[in-house]
Amino acid sequence: MNTTVRLLPDEAAARLLTTGVLENSEPLPLAAIDQMSEPTAWEAEPLRQLFDEAMKRFTPSERTSADAWLAPVLHATLRLTRRQASGSRIWNYVALRLAPDYVYWRHLSRGNPPSVSRARFSGPFHSQAFARLWWAAELFRDGPDYGPVVVACSNQDVLNTVLRLDVILHRPTAQAIIKLLTTDVIRTGRQVNALAQAVNTAGSTLSYEAHAPDGLRDVDAFRDWIEELTGVLVPYDSLPIGPSDGRTRSSSVDILATLFTQLFADSPSVREMSE
Repeated sequence: MNTTVRLLPDEAAARLLTTGVLENSEPLPLAAIDQMSEPTAWEAEPLRQLFDEAMKRFTPSERTSADAWLAPVLHATLRLTRRQASGSRIWNYVALRLAPDYVYWRHLSRGNPPSVSRARFSGPFHSQAFARLWWAAELFRDGPDYGPVVVACSNQDVLNTVLRLDVILHRPTAQAIIKLLTTDVIRTGRQVNALAQAVNTAGSTLSYEAHAPDGLRDVDAFRDWIEELTGVLVPYDSLPIGPSDGRTRSSSVDILATLFTQLFADSPSVREMSE
């Protein structure tokens, strides 16, 4: 294994993802992947250890539960700027070269034959096996607190539906959705999807940023957190500490939680559930 994470272009990843690879019946050409990719400064071994630890902690029948454990520690271990994380090449490499076994373990379907969706290896950030977890941690953390990330990643409908919404780039919106989960306003997957639809629809005409403004993020604190990784041991048995770049404005979260509760109650989908 290379000592650093590398960058694998989408075109190369697409050529590698044959039917045999997706069905885990054909080995990936690891040496060829190394030749196709460009080096970076990020260390590979700490990431590899994370994925091994996740597969030890959770049985295959518990594999969805691994998301809530892995997302915070992945974010705290692979410290990227949003610009860096928005590129697909790093995630292509992690999935196809560094930890394809984890992708098979977590996302292999029960079909005949079993296979993994192509997007889990190389795809949009909300679908790719590792990008979805990193971005969930980035968008749902409350400053240094990864607690909301655990709540988000414990619900597969949040990962599969809410993570796709542009409105959660607004931190109070993301935290208000988490608040509705923690207060049991919404519980089931159907309710999460109904809330997501209602919030997204209302967001097309109502500016959540104007209605519930957020404070400015401390960019310098985020940069300092990235640079301090050397020598920092990311814990496995407790939540790591994220960047101290500012917590979400609590008054704005409360305003939106109240609004979203009403939007949810008025949603046609919710009325259909109760009939």
